[in-house]
Amino acid sequence: METFGDPAIWLPWTFAALMGLSILIYVVLDGFDLGVGLLMPLANDAEKDRLVASIGPFWDANETWLVLAIGLLLVAFPPAHGIILTSLYLPVFLMLIGLILRGVSFEFRAKAPRSQKAGWNFAFFSGSLLASMSQGFMSGMYVMGLTWTFNHVVFALLTAVFLTVGYSFIGAAWLIAKTDGALQKRAIGWAKGGIWGLILGIGAISLATPFVSTRIFDKWFSFPEILYLAPFPVLSGILMVYLFWKIGRLQKDQNRLIWDPFAAETALFTLAFAGMAYSFYPYVVPEQITIYDAASAPESLFIILIGTLFVLPTILGYTVLSYYIFCGKATELRYD
Repeated sequence: METFGDPAIWLPWTFAALMGLSILIYVVLDGFDLGVGLLMPLANDAEKDRLVASIGPFWDANETWLVLAIGLLLVAFPPAHGIILTSLYLPVFLMLIGLILRGVSFEFRAKAPRSQKAGWNFAFFSGSLLASMSQGFMSGMYVMGLTWTFNHVVFALLTAVFLTVGYSFIGAAWLIAKTDGALQKRAIGWAKGGIWGLILGIGAISLATPFVSTRIFDKWFSFPEILYLAPFPVLSGILMVYLFWKIGRLQKDQNRLIWDPFAAETALFTLAFAGMAYSFYPYVVPEQITIYDAASAPESLFIILIGTLFVLPTILGYTVLSYYIFCGKATELRYD
């Protein structure tokens, strides 16, 4: 009988956990800088500079977590990597176009003449929108089992919209903590509008997930399994109520526990992600292939794990260091 002490069991599980952690960190961290990009059209020219300044030291490093997650998928679960990227080739392509457009416009807007800055601001927003919509579409298609039917595509389009609006909320929550004065007040208003996308997106995926397969349905609603999942919706509901209350409170007092909305949405994403992991485990491709069937040979995984033990702390270390060094308020950009 196979046990967790068997390398063929614990190594695939470990890599699945590391890959999931990387995706979660990416969604939270790159989510706020994508969200800031989505909010660009709502800001005036002076505020746009502060929006960009608020993510300047972080946005490039945030995308490292996406590279790490895809790299782990490739080396640890090669068959799953082929199935997922083949099924999602078009949205992955569009996401990469969006990320490239963001990177180019981010650099060029800082060096372009003022007369050209509006064009680069629009390019930065467009890249953020394209990347966000693509990620939301891929999330919806993954939940639906990567099958391209009309109903599944409609659902994926809905999750694309919800995730995009949800990212705008994360960006607004980031700006609440990183700015002050009139811009902070406007960010509170943006957060009040964007919170609906966050809640509807999580709600849509949560409602659809148990109907993907009878296995997941039984995992959610059979006894005693239902008891294992019960804390997730309860805690998520508490966090949603708290976010509504906190945003309303911030409109009256802009300087009281300003990191709370960002911390609460991070906890909400973590709960949603944990619920998905619980639902789909042990499958890496929903209802098609498990992490154990898709995993590379244990000998290969063990060697890769040694390298990961050096790479992961390095990425985590410079991420924490950058956030520590640039922990203050975002200031206006200065030109020569």
